Amino acid sequence: MLIHPEVMGVALADKIRKIENWPQKGILFHDITPVLQSAEYFRLLVDLLVYRYMGQKVDVVAGLDARGFIIGAALAYQLNVGFVPIRKKGKLPFDTVSQSYALEYGEATVEIHTDAIKPGARVLLVDDLVATGGTMLAGVELIRKLGGEVIEAAAILEFTDLDGGKKIRESGVPLFTLCQNKGCM
Repeated sequence: MLIHPEVMGVALADKIRKIENWPQKGILFHDITPVLQSAEYFRLLVDLLVYRYMGQKVDVVAGLDARGFIIGAALAYQLNVGFVPIRKKGKLPFDTVSQSYALEYGEATVEIHTDAIKPGARVLLVDDLVATGGTMLAGVELIRKLGGEVIEAAAILEFTDLDGGKKIRESGVPLFTLCQNKGCM
């Protein structure tokens, strides 16, 4: 497992629980709830991200449903900027734009409110992990549809045996992850 230099000596990756065959056979699910349940590790996670972005001009943080909400909202609060949720289809009450994408084990659609991102806004996109990249790329497309600029995508973990990180970078969006490892069983 590769660990970002800013996390050297810190066992953040060790706090991520691995669950075999969930939500279906053949998937190794990486569960970040132990990180969130620990005051020390949750603070470390948020502080590492705040440290990276506090000197950059970020207008808004967008978080992907659902774990990206937790990390993104805490990060937005610390950066003193607004937070925008990108939700699964049918969960937002106002006018939305949507984007469909493929998952490791199916398909899904995410949506954003039409007034969530102002044209020209510099957006930091956040999720817990990058596997195939589908969710994050759908978020990038939604932000771009509204005229925003994704200055970077950030996640705790990137699976190096899948090409999601590569696809995100090839889309013109820099990707920052704290840890990288193989996501397969």
